[in-house]
Amino acid sequence: MAHRIFAVDAFTDRPFAGNPAGVCILEAPVGDAWMQSVAAEMNHAETAFLQKTADGYNLRWFTPTVEVELCGHATLASAHVLWTKGFEPDTDPIRFSTKSGILTASFVGARIVLDFPSEPPSPAELPFRLGILGDDILYVGKNRMDWIVQLPTENDVRGLQPDMNEVLRLGERGLIITAKADTSGIDFVSRFFAPQSGVDEDPATGSAHCCLAPFWSERLGLTSMVGYQASPRGGTVGVQMVGNRVHLLGTAVTFLEGEICC
Repeated sequence: MAHRIFAVDAFTDRPFAGNPAGVCILEAPVGDAWMQSVAAEMNHAETAFLQKTADGYNLRWFTPTVEVELCGHATLASAHVLWTKGFEPDTDPIRFSTKSGILTASFVGARIVLDFPSEPPSPAELPFRLGILGDDILYVGKNRMDWIVQLPTENDVRGLQPDMNEVLRLGERGLIITAKADTSGIDFVSRFFAPQSGVDEDPATGSAHCCLAPFWSERLGLTSMVGYQASPRGGTVGVQMVGNRVHLLGTAVTFLEGEICC
């Protein structure tokens, strides 16, 4: 039985930017090993697997090496595919059942809005000194998934050249590096490194913004912000704090589509 699959660039309005994701629409139940093999073949940061249910879709995400509990850009890509390819009318929200609970996507104006859990960090100490960060660290913390480190300036974040072996030793899912933005039109910048999950540097990480949104909301006194993930591809993520939820706002572009025949 053939399963339709798409490659989508998320958190961008143009191809070859943002974060690539695979989106596979399952025509029948499949095993975990098969999904992991497809994700490895796609070789994107995450591939999303969608199975239609009575009230929405079951959604799971796999990197090339592991399954993850939360992924923003592949959820954005999934909603984009379901609406633009005619699986669902874009006037209706989409409900996803995931390992992080129920997530929803709505199409508002020209952007997709994802309703995700807020994942604020708590102060923590790194298990060892990361040589790439220097001595001017402003904050170190951790949530249930990732480490987060605040540096003094946007240039500090943009100029990082991390040793992935060091980052790998940190454990957890990955490492968020962030700073207040100096560039007009954005509020904060970030980068995300996750060799622990098979992704050295993720181009635009929606789930990391579930941590970044409450972190910067507290420091900037804002509930609506724009984050820029300063990876080589770059990605823009709008965030809004809504109680204990974070709304992630962005756009996506389909790059290719086809069928898996095995």
